Amino acid sequence: MFFGVIVNTLAIFAGGTIGLFVNKGIPLKIEKALMKALAMSAVYIGITGMMSGENTIYIILSLVIGAAIGEWIDLDKRIHQMGAALEHRFPPTNGSASISKGFVMSSLIMAVGAMSIVGPLESGLTGNHTVLLTKALMDGITSVILASSLGIGVIFSGGLIFVYQGAITLFASSLDVILTDVMINDINAVGSILILALGLNILEVAKIKVMNFVPAIAIPLLFFLFY
Repeated sequence: MFFGVIVNTLAIFAGGTIGLFVNKGIPLKIEKALMKALAMSAVYIGITGMMSGENTIYIILSLVIGAAIGEWIDLDKRIHQMGAALEHRFPPTNGSASISKGFVMSSLIMAVGAMSIVGPLESGLTGNHTVLLTKALMDGITSVILASSLGIGVIFSGGLIFVYQGAITLFASSLDVILTDVMINDINAVGSILILALGLNILEVAKIKVMNFVPAIAIPLLFFLFY
């Protein structure tokens, strides 16, 4: 059941480790160019994924309600606290990137999105790991780029991704009866909007606390349950 999740997590560990070694030979201007390329890719994925939504009002309400919940819980602060705790436990050496920044940014990039939801659901419901194996390849490459710029925090994000995707896989069987294509499309659209926001943050076009919007991903499910 967890084969796809495990492969995805190992890909992040491997990619992050490679990125740490590659970092020593990459000029700063190329690092910055790679980060911008990654950001523009996130913007592209976000814009194209947004088009999958089928219930505009549900998507808008999901963002509003999800933002209210996220701000109340202050998920952004909590994820940064996790990163800070890791940084305290494994202090960066002189000149190395902040562990907290690498952990937070890579967690968001690799946890928020359609494949992070649909992949574990498909693994749990049907035992088909194709989506997660594809995501593992993408996350492995992304981890190389991120770790080369943001350091070891990227590797630590693999643990969070494992817990997040593993939980979805574990509970997927209980969602079998209620999940529909329309619902998944709306969840995908909300996640894609968050990916777009993340891309704009990396490009320094905006300063959005994307983590505080993460609860919005689950809200379409509630609409369909009580509609």
